Amino acid sequence: MTEPDADFVHLHVHSELTMLEGAIRIGELVDRAAEMGMPAVALTDRANMYGAVQFHRAATAKGIKPILGAELTLSESRLDKSKPTQGHVVLLAKNQEGYQNIVRMVSLGWVEGLAGGTPRIDLEVLDEHREGVIALTACMAGYVPQEILMKGPEAGARALGELHAIYGDDLFVELEDHGFAENRPLNQVLTELAQDRNIPLVATNCCHFLERSQAHGQMALQCIGQSVSLREMEAMHHGSSEMYMKSPAQMLELFGDRPDAVRNTMEVLRRIGDVNPLHPPKLPRFPLPEGQTEDDALREFSKRGLVERFAEMRKLGHEPNEQEYLERLQIELDVIISMGFPGYFLIVQDFINWAKKNGVPVGPGRGSGAGSLVAYALRITNLDPLPYGLLFERFLNPERVSMPDFDVDFCMSNRDRVIDYVRDKYGQHSVGQIATFHLLKSKSVVRDVGRVMGVTPQDSGRLAGLIPEIGPGKSMSIAEALENEPRFRESYDNDNEIKELLDTAQQIENLTRHAGMHAAGVVISEGPIWDHVPVFCPEEGVLVTQYHKDDVEAAGLVKFDFLGLKTLTVIDIAVDLINKRPDRSEPFDVDAIPLDDPATFALLQSGETTNVFQLESQGMQGLFKALKPDCFEDIVAAVALYRPGPMGADMHTDFVHRKHGRQKVEYPDPSLEPILADTRGVIVYQEQVMQIARTMGGYTLGGADLLRRAMGKKKASEMEKQKTIFVAGATEKGHTKEKAEEVFDLMAFFAGYGFNKSHSAAYALITYQTAYLKAHFPAELCCATMTADKDKSDKVVRTVAEARDLGITVLPPSVNESAIDFTVVYEPRDVKTPPGRPVSEKGETRDPAGPAIRFGLGGLKGVGGAALDALFEERKAEDGTEQPFVDLFDFCDRVDLRRVNKNVIEALVKSGAFDSIHEPMGVHRAKTMAAIPTALERGKQAAADRASGQTSLFGLLGSEEEQKSFTRAGGTFPENVEPWDSREQLKLEKESLGFYVSGHPLDRYIQELRRFCNATTENLHEMEPYTKVEIGGSVEGYRERRTRAGSTMAFFELEDPMGRIEVIVRPKQVEQEGVREVLTSGEPIIIHGRVKHETRDDAPDAEPKIILNAVQLLSELLSRKTRAVNLKLDVASLDRKTLERLRETLGAHPGPVPVSLELLNPLAHWTALLEETGHCVEPSDALLASLERLFGSKVTELR
Repeated sequence: MTEPDADFVHLHVHSELTMLEGAIRIGELVDRAAEMGMPAVALTDRANMYGAVQFHRAATAKGIKPILGAELTLSESRLDKSKPTQGHVVLLAKNQEGYQNIVRMVSLGWVEGLAGGTPRIDLEVLDEHREGVIALTACMAGYVPQEILMKGPEAGARALGELHAIYGDDLFVELEDHGFAENRPLNQVLTELAQDRNIPLVATNCCHFLERSQAHGQMALQCIGQSVSLREMEAMHHGSSEMYMKSPAQMLELFGDRPDAVRNTMEVLRRIGDVNPLHPPKLPRFPLPEGQTEDDALREFSKRGLVERFAEMRKLGHEPNEQEYLERLQIELDVIISMGFPGYFLIVQDFINWAKKNGVPVGPGRGSGAGSLVAYALRITNLDPLPYGLLFERFLNPERVSMPDFDVDFCMSNRDRVIDYVRDKYGQHSVGQIATFHLLKSKSVVRDVGRVMGVTPQDSGRLAGLIPEIGPGKSMSIAEALENEPRFRESYDNDNEIKELLDTAQQIENLTRHAGMHAAGVVISEGPIWDHVPVFCPEEGVLVTQYHKDDVEAAGLVKFDFLGLKTLTVIDIAVDLINKRPDRSEPFDVDAIPLDDPATFALLQSGETTNVFQLESQGMQGLFKALKPDCFEDIVAAVALYRPGPMGADMHTDFVHRKHGRQKVEYPDPSLEPILADTRGVIVYQEQVMQIARTMGGYTLGGADLLRRAMGKKKASEMEKQKTIFVAGATEKGHTKEKAEEVFDLMAFFAGYGFNKSHSAAYALITYQTAYLKAHFPAELCCATMTADKDKSDKVVRTVAEARDLGITVLPPSVNESAIDFTVVYEPRDVKTPPGRPVSEKGETRDPAGPAIRFGLGGLKGVGGAALDALFEERKAEDGTEQPFVDLFDFCDRVDLRRVNKNVIEALVKSGAFDSIHEPMGVHRAKTMAAIPTALERGKQAAADRASGQTSLFGLLGSEEEQKSFTRAGGTFPENVEPWDSREQLKLEKESLGFYVSGHPLDRYIQELRRFCNATTENLHEMEPYTKVEIGGSVEGYRERRTRAGSTMAFFELEDPMGRIEVIVRPKQVEQEGVREVLTSGEPIIIHGRVKHETRDDAPDAEPKIILNAVQLLSELLSRKTRAVNLKLDVASLDRKTLERLRETLGAHPGPVPVSLELLNPLAHWTALLEETGHCVEPSDALLASLERLFGSKVTELR
């Protein structure tokens, strides 16, 4: 090894991956070491090696030697969680064995020693993994220094002796001087102890930031991590401005009395050899019978699977060209085996087929893997690649060796079951998930720094809100916002506190905040994962690699993506519901539906595709209405084209016009027609670029994939090279040079927009399946969607509205019919329309089973599991048959009232859970509520009688039917109880369920809202930021907050029948006369405002909001716009008393709008209109509610 020229290297460095403490970015660390002429630098993050691969790559690229290590925490016993920590030790890898030992020790701290959030190891672990490791005694928080500071020099000597016994000549005593009062006295003791044992000294600076000027930012970072204020941190005298990356000269000056300690860093460096965390990929062995190789197994499984696929094709009426399939299979198998990947395919097919056999829905495919016939034969994918021209080489290219990568979609709620299966098969310590890192993004770091500086959350939130968004979940940096947002810049320039906040925030912006678990990535290793890479444990029993997805693959582990897709859960629930239909004989198999179903394409062409996978946005619905797809390939193309790139180039418009003959279909060359015919001459897919290169340029498909990649990267030198190859190949095939160059340039243009056809086709299949379900089984699909979204009230509300639009009744819960979740109930009806698509138009259902959706009982607020268990137990007889409740009194007599108390019963009544029993008896909810005390008293008495062995009075009546009759005939429901009006009933429904079920308070105004508004909560998502909107609804959750400036802001949710949206009321509007009164009136309102698409770093899919500009009561608008209030009354319902109450009601709501009466006599078939009643009223919500109590709903019309 060559002798370095420098006198010092940093051996104790905390990067940003000592999270919320270290503030050094790894790239900047390496750059600074290079600037200082250091031949090497160490990375020693606490309890982790998250940055080892990134650090190794960055340092190697700069010609700097990376010293890999970690700072670990010691405890007397890692296994005894009650034992306190004893301090730190810094470990550096001398060689590859040492690196591996540190990886294991870091991992064992998490796997075995985690206590109170701190990973710990002990001396036993150090001793067992000492080979190839250099140890330093660490900073003031080190094991030896802590023993000295807390117990004295003798204790320190004992601790040093323990480490010396383990490491011998590879132990160094660490000296630091950060200006703390304890530093120099401690260094004196450490020096003496080292001299006593002839242990060399080494000087370090425990670097936490690069420059002295970053000290304040690093202290703010620590405050964020420890949840204390800067003032509190400064009072504790924590932190030092000296913990920066000093130059060798500065370190020699600092330790002028001990220059040997500085020079000894070079001695440490001389002992360190080459250490490399990067390794080629290594798969675990797939379990096979003795004597069978993975190559043989893959061939056997694939051929057997393809034969099974042939049988399925024939069952569906398709005769496969077996020779074509077998030849393609052989080509793919040869490539897979030659590249050494049969084990990968065997592992993936194993866990996928286990999932399918064990009731876990699996997607048809995702990404380029859907282009593999082997994957289709093994049932890894479920879309035949041959009919759609999907290319294997797009997935696995024999001319570019890289690991295959199947992304697999599983049902969201069952994904963890598959991971558990893999753990059981390969071993708990051999299966883990992959780390992901969350950063201090601009908006969140402004809030965090504001908090530790003592700025109110409202003010720091307002400041963060000024940072513009540049995409979903993405915001400008603070520097970009200062450059581009005038209000943000003005705050910075005019307020010293805000200037300090933003300057501090910029120092730590985009540092790592915490490590988490990747949503999909899973690794499977041969042996424990920590034999390959370090791990951490976010929760007990769950291993997560400390390297993120790219680094973990570079370190030699193979990644498998286990993705959760909610739509698969929805399809699974819907299929289960369909198979429970009373008119179902054969089991329904969604994978066997025809891909040319006319009803499905009629639905897609209508654009009514709410709850259809990928087609819920208004933009996509508009595209499908214009496209009028009539074959599966149209869906594939539309999904590929509905992306910013192709849409920006207007490719989707060209495709639509060419399909309908409004634009001529032209091909760049006649030889390309077979490739581009399905997309009408438009290059839509990456696979088409590859096929053109093969057909016209003479490329192999492997070479064509390399061309595709080059075109995607647009690297000029590579493009020129590929163009030469393409033109030469094309001219050899008889094309002119000019034509070849023209086609190449066309390919290069479209390659930037081209989409992976394999992925598009696989996801188009899910789109088609959900469209088929909606076309034929809309109630089941809506019910399944509501169940999957049951914890997202806004989405349930939208699906309830969608169901009603489709003519599907949505019923409240029922004590007799409801399960825990939403269910479909069937009431057969006489339908004379022919079978086919049940939904013919929005608002009409033709399903002969007459399905309705019934709310479940599981969502009732205040009704716990014990109460539901009691209800379900009593509802089911001993022989398993249903034993329905007769009425409230029967219910209270039978259920265990120790588990079902008064609050539970009231919640059931409010939700409408007794309606199915009581409405046929003429008993409304208000009357049922009034009867609860009596019913409870009787129920308690019945329970007491049963407990004492007595027969109740009702038991003397004889048969059960006689008992029930007596209960009703006895007048137990109180008389003279007025029913709740719809507004009160809906309010109580929502109170108990969280949703409106029987309607919505604004239903009576639905026509008026359509007249006066240009938006609903449903379509705000599609609007551009700052679009002006008029939207109506009711106010929920109004609250006010004081800003730091002393003004008042307000916030509330606006709810309409489609959902709810947050509204922000700025101080200027809050202070306007009458605004607060309107917003707190409880009356429906109309808002004038602008849409704001605010996202947060921790919530990239946050809902849009409205910034309120003006507001008015809907009734005020109606007063100005309504010419008359017309009452449609049945003459049979009118008597003197009713007319008198009507007069009183009208008189109680005086206003400017005249009232007219439309008298109806259905029996005599006549109508009389009395336009002049002498009454003028205010068309308010209160008036309409009063009229509803008198005459019921649907009698009042605003004209």
